[in-house]
Amino acid sequence: MYKNIEKQQKLMLREQIDYQPGQVASKTLVQNDKMSMTVFSFEKGEEISTHAAGGDAMVTVLEGRGRFTVGGEVFCLEQGETLIMPKDIPHAVFGEDRFKMLLVVSY
Repeated sequence: MYKNIEKQQKLMLREQIDYQPGQVASKTLVQNDKMSMTVFSFEKGEEISTHAAGGDAMVTVLEGRGRFTVGGEVFCLEQGETLIMPKDIPHAVFGEDRFKMLLVVSY
């Protein structure tokens, strides 16, 4: 079920992905028909444009600060804060600063 991550080991999720200059980077940790779990890193000013997910999406900021637009409403999240983005509602993500997040989508 889990991939790209060590099992039975203490770890910091924010250390599981590095920043890539001028990019949004991602690393999938779980992918199956019930859920996906991915860590992302955003350079300042980088974004994922508006899209919708086929399941409820929970994001937790691991480091830095990001801006999330969900159904036209804007949320700025900092380290340790979490937001649920409902299934089929258009959303976008923007790097206010460089930041890292964990995305968990349940289908």
